[in-house]
Amino acid sequence: MSKISLEIKIFAEAIVFIALSAALNSIKLYQLPYGGSVTLAGMVPILWLSLRRGPIIGTYAGIVLGLVVMIIEPYLYQPAQVLLDYPLAFGALGLAGFFRKRPLVGVGVGMLGRFISHFLSGVFFFYMYAKDWGMDPVTYSIAYNGSYLLPEFIVSAVIIYALSKKNLLNFNL
Repeated sequence: MSKISLEIKIFAEAIVFIALSAALNSIKLYQLPYGGSVTLAGMVPILWLSLRRGPIIGTYAGIVLGLVVMIIEPYLYQPAQVLLDYPLAFGALGLAGFFRKRPLVGVGVGMLGRFISHFLSGVFFFYMYAKDWGMDPVTYSIAYNGSYLLPEFIVSAVIIYALSKKNLLNFNL
């Protein structure tokens, strides 16, 4: 296969995984009031792509997914918040690609990267909601973002584990 054919194949694969992730991300199992939700495995396709193609492809795909989610479900308050909550948070899922031989570690690192980005956004841009819950901004941001990202991590880890046991993480298209 020529280099151009391979690049086209990877590009097409990334488009399919982004579209699948966007579709799954729109199926909400639980929705929080200020953004964030537990989805029907909405992160799995990007994590899977990252584990298949590495961190660069995974990060680019995550950034594109973040922009798609931003258009579909905008919670836009300030430019830095938008960067943290959309392209940076979803792009962090690409970190999974650094752990291709240890997919569950990759899922954990990718989701942790997403959590950190949302956590920072919560501390700096959503701190005003913390006092409604009797918390400081750091505790509030941990609790709020953890309430949907922990279940999202568990769902993603279970599915990636099942895919890895069936040797489906690196199939050839």
